[in-house]
Amino acid sequence: MQSMSNSKAVLGRVVLSLSLGLTATMAMTTLTLTAPALGQSAHSDVVIKNATVMTATHGTIKNGSVYIKDGKISAVGETVNAPASATIIDAQGKYLTPGIIDSHSHIALDDDVNEATSPITPQMMMKDAFDYQDKNIYRALAGGVTTSLLLHGSANMIGGQAVVIKHKYGLSRDELLFPNAPRSIKFASGENPKRVYGARDQLPSTRMGNFAVQREALVQAQDYMREWDAYNDKLKRGDKDASPPKRDLKMEALADVLRGKILVQIHCYRADEMLTEMAMAKEFGYKLRAFHHALEAYKVADQLAANDVGIATFADWWGFKHEAWDAIPWNAVMAMRKGVHVAIKSDSEDYTRRLNQEAAKTIRYGGATEEEALKMITLNAAWIIGIDDRVGSIDVGKDADLVLWDGYPLSTTGVPEKVLIDGEVYFDRALPGLGMTHYKEGE
Repeated sequence: MQSMSNSKAVLGRVVLSLSLGLTATMAMTTLTLTAPALGQSAHSDVVIKNATVMTATHGTIKNGSVYIKDGKISAVGETVNAPASATIIDAQGKYLTPGIIDSHSHIALDDDVNEATSPITPQMMMKDAFDYQDKNIYRALAGGVTTSLLLHGSANMIGGQAVVIKHKYGLSRDELLFPNAPRSIKFASGENPKRVYGARDQLPSTRMGNFAVQREALVQAQDYMREWDAYNDKLKRGDKDASPPKRDLKMEALADVLRGKILVQIHCYRADEMLTEMAMAKEFGYKLRAFHHALEAYKVADQLAANDVGIATFADWWGFKHEAWDAIPWNAVMAMRKGVHVAIKSDSEDYTRRLNQEAAKTIRYGGATEEEALKMITLNAAWIIGIDDRVGSIDVGKDADLVLWDGYPLSTTGVPEKVLIDGEVYFDRALPGLGMTHYKEGE
């Protein structure tokens, strides 16, 4: 599925008091910081105090503090020790959460989402289509999103490789790339590939054709690996006449899938196709990371959990295509209760602005706890991307990607007031210029 609309974010104005003090618990002198001053706080010492800290891993700390040093979370608790020179942000009792992580997005790709000229295109790199100036990066940021997985579309059985970004809107292209993020690739089964290529009277035009095309590509990759293994063995034996096989970027990418070097993210709705995809992964020896959309995951949740395959799903979107008719809003929680890593994602430039509300629906449909709902847009989403050791919760050592909320986050009244990435403020609703702290016109 592609993005649904180009709705503009509705931006409110709420003033936040910023102050300078000796420690997180000492009295301070209130100070209004300009955008440049906010930027200067990065990679130094910052304390957020008097916050309702929703950690996503170890409960909620009322009147809590978070100490940030050099862009990392250095301490979390009711009180923290920080140097006298630390910048103090008084949250005034407001909620502080980890930055929201969107585990399925197509923003900032300039509509170059599908290379629909072949059903097998693993050599495509979404980084090559990444438009770091896309305003949707800002709109998601204003909704509390700090990290997104930008995926190839679902036209192909095996599409291109994803790019992971941090929403540092206003910086240069490379500064938005998530450093050393694991590689992910997009597979897709079901209606989309067979519709795209079947309309051209070419393979695949059925679900049988879909999987035949995928299996054939993986067999070719196995042959490619054997050719290179044989060549490398000759070199080790000192064969100076050995000739290397012809380099093939498509086969190299698939070889890395088979070697387990790339996380496999699969667009898949139906339970039967999830079972087929897991069986094929076992057949060829690679590992699936997550099914995306996965609206029938509740039917096979036991099998997903047994294979440690997560899902990135909608909260309650259904009925928009044949594959979506058996969707239920209890899907996310039912799968979670079986032990599946469950994330709520957007697949939309609109939904990405209010993923907090989408996650909140799991409390209504299925009885998720507050922390379980929050994890679906933070820590679980980070796990799907393979970055949960670095982001997704308010824990010591992780990147200081944080959102300060005006209102309760898991509700329609929660509005991001301030968004920090790597300890630096990138959105402040109280500032002029739509709250952008780094964007400069014309750059």
